Amino acid sequence: MNETNTAGPEVSVVVPVYGCAGCLEDLSDRVGASLAGQGLSYELILVDDNSPDNAWARIRELSAVSPFIRGLRLSRNFGQHAAISAGLSRARGARIVVMDCDLQDVPEEIPALLDGLKGDCEIVLGQRVERQDSWLKRTGSLLFYRTLGWLTETRYDASTANFGAYSRKVVDAMNAMPEMDRFLPLMARWTGFRTIAIPVSHGRRTEGRSGYSLRKLIQMATRIVLSFSDKPLRLVMSTALALAAVGLGVALYAILRYVAGDIQVAGFTSILASVWLVGSFIMASLGVVGLYLGRIHYETKQRPAYIVWQDTWKDAP
Repeated sequence: MNETNTAGPEVSVVVPVYGCAGCLEDLSDRVGASLAGQGLSYELILVDDNSPDNAWARIRELSAVSPFIRGLRLSRNFGQHAAISAGLSRARGARIVVMDCDLQDVPEEIPALLDGLKGDCEIVLGQRVERQDSWLKRTGSLLFYRTLGWLTETRYDASTANFGAYSRKVVDAMNAMPEMDRFLPLMARWTGFRTIAIPVSHGRRTEGRSGYSLRKLIQMATRIVLSFSDKPLRLVMSTALALAAVGLGVALYAILRYVAGDIQVAGFTSILASVWLVGSFIMASLGVVGLYLGRIHYETKQRPAYIVWQDTWKDAP
């Protein structure tokens, strides 16, 4: 799926598009102004992830009037990170910027991110010091990343997201990863290249609404954990050993009381409680194992993570 070209522009800007068709003209103008002002050649890749607001028509219009804008349309909604991967596979720049389409990632901060790619630094993330989100969304984001970090055994900074600049080396490494479940932060982190975070301003959402409901966040977190970590399996094993130790202790205690003559018949309540406890744990354990087997089955199909249906550069008359 890697379609890079070493003769491309200096900078590629990859933007997954969902639910923000009204922002696209302003986005393209501001991205162009921020990069042209630095004397940098660029391309802007807008990836329509089956947006419900007819964003593709707007993307085609913008691509028709600007030679710097390339539009990709996925055949269905594959998810934000699959859309980012589609854009990265077509990005030709020596440096690549990833940002959201709702203008909360401020285009004027792109030069600062690119300036950070110096020396041995290959990844620069935008750190949203003053987030322009509701208290509920900030709290939910913090809990999400804390839980995800604990389950995947990685450190997450909830003030950073997808907004960042990546060297060609990093993007080539991520394009070579064959897994279907894509999650940009973990894939970039896995490469091991030096990463820094710099403070950036954060804009208010002026168009559309976030596509991540609580249910979708939970589903995404589950897929990420199952794809990038075996900690749930280790937690199941640890819990099983702990329950075995407790069960052994209870059994020894009961035997000692019986030998001492304190009890004549084992209690029905304690037996029933033990059966329910152990049975519930066994079912939960099988469920966790089943989830992993399901993800393995999903990956062994070797289907593409996304399908590009239309490309404004290739489909133009």
